[in-house]
Amino acid sequence: MFSIEHDFDATVITLVDEGDDPDDYLQEDVTIQAFEDCVTVEQMDEHTDVVQKITLSHAQLRELAAALNLPEGVYRLNVAEGK
Repeated sequence: MFSIEHDFDATVITLVDEGDDPDDYLQEDVTIQAFEDCVTVEQMDEHTDVVQKITLSHAQLRELAAALNLPEGVYRLNVAEGK
């Protein structure tokens, strides 16, 4: 399940890992915040009770999205100028 909220300065997406099968190894919720200049991904570390945060540029996010659908290899995205 996921939710989408539009705040003043960011779009916030929350991913909720749900299920009844104990073999699914459910994880803590993931919060993704899309700002004008970056995207952050946050998740509570259940072992340390500390929120872990990763900050991605929009270019890194585009590359991640492309990588999910490509076979093993080394790639460079060709993005048209101005996009």
